[in-house]
Amino acid sequence: MKIKIINPNTTQSMTDSIYGMAVRYADTGTEITAVSPKTGPDSIECYVDEYLAVPGVIQEVIKGDRLEGADAFIIACFGDPGLSAAREVTDKPVLGICESAIAAAKFIAPYFSVVSVLDRSRKVTEDVVKAYGAESFCRSIRTTGMSVLDFGRDPEKGLAALAQQGRKAVAEDGAECILLGCAGFVDFVDALKQELGVPVLDGVMPAVKFAEALVKMGAKTSKANTWKAPEPKAFKGFDGIVDL
Repeated sequence: MKIKIINPNTTQSMTDSIYGMAVRYADTGTEITAVSPKTGPDSIECYVDEYLAVPGVIQEVIKGDRLEGADAFIIACFGDPGLSAAREVTDKPVLGICESAIAAAKFIAPYFSVVSVLDRSRKVTEDVVKAYGAESFCRSIRTTGMSVLDFGRDPEKGLAALAQQGRKAVAEDGAECILLGCAGFVDFVDALKQELGVPVLDGVMPAVKFAEALVKMGAKTSKANTWKAPEPKAFKGFDGIVDL
């Protein structure tokens, strides 16, 4: 089984951390690859970042489907950028880490909170939680005021900020599970579990396990209508990116 993980931003150190988490939890017979696209922002914190990341995500899914023999794909950004578009260009399972984290959280806790990055990123997270119909399960979306790259520059400060907001989510908001709202937080999961005393999910872990399960079940992405291949047309300015 081959699972291709796409980190939609272009920061290689984050891709490496995501790969390490995925390998840690994947079955022995699962081959994991993790890549960053050639195009896109070096971090994703707003709508412009998300939208500019999507062409690179689509390109990597097409490559994995047509050339690399991937059996499933994971989009490793909590906004799940390009998820529906990616499902149009392959019949293999494509999972987003936000959708996967929410699904897993609903199995193990009645309520969750999301702890994320900049204050301005709150609405982006609200949108994706709403898109998955999870508003009634989400007690709060808390932000640390730190950028994605700030966590890489000062992980000790980042962990402290996540722990502080996580404690508030549990004590003040009634959260019984914490979702980490950035794929770059994978290195903090174990410490936060110990600190907060409730389940902590980063999204990469459940996405890997759900992808393995779907492949083992022989499940394919439906091509009946909504996610069928795009109608043939020219895509100007996207040579080498969108090659259908």
